[in-house]
Amino acid sequence: MLTKLKSTYADGLLKVIGEDGRIRTTFQNLVTATGRLSSTEPNLQNIPVRTELGKLIRKAFVPADGDHILVDADYSQIELRVLAHMSQDETMCKAFNEDSDIHTITAAQVNGIPPEMVTPQMRSSAKAVNFGIVYGISDFGLARDLGIPVYEAKKYIASYFKQYPGVENFVKELVAKAKEKGYAETLLGRRRYLPELTSPKYMIRQFGERVA
Repeated sequence: MLTKLKSTYADGLLKVIGEDGRIRTTFQNLVTATGRLSSTEPNLQNIPVRTELGKLIRKAFVPADGDHILVDADYSQIELRVLAHMSQDETMCKAFNEDSDIHTITAAQVNGIPPEMVTPQMRSSAKAVNFGIVYGISDFGLARDLGIPVYEAKKYIASYFKQYPGVENFVKELVAKAKEKGYAETLLGRRRYLPELTSPKYMIRQFGERVA
């Protein structure tokens, strides 16, 4: 850990400081298969934060002067908002339109209780399912993430889709379209080709469906 911090960050970042004392990265959108922006030469997207020493590396990044500030911003539940928009599931759209906490709402509906009775543990499980569904999680994957038996995870996913039928239909349509066309597509038309969907191997086909 210490060697990595020293070579990659302490020594590595010192080497790329420009004449004006600044470090500049290059953002690229054609490197990852998903289209996620990647930062290169140097990679400024994975500056460590989980260890105390790692946090000290982050402290080395400071505004240019008193007229500037560094802003840390994050979209709130962006994947689920995109899912609500694309699937047009009524319950999910209603939750976002009313500015409700989507994880609490999901926990309440899946467990058949009012939102005020949802425990932190229930919300945490619902959060794992909410984000897991977006990325095609399997009952085995959910069971592993939540530390519960597979049959329970299967029941949880079935209950989730019962509450959000628009999401279930949307996910099924995505996979069907990808099988038909050979690729999945974003809202703006970016394609990801999926040869895995025609693989003779079941596990590879399942991976293709999750990617789709």
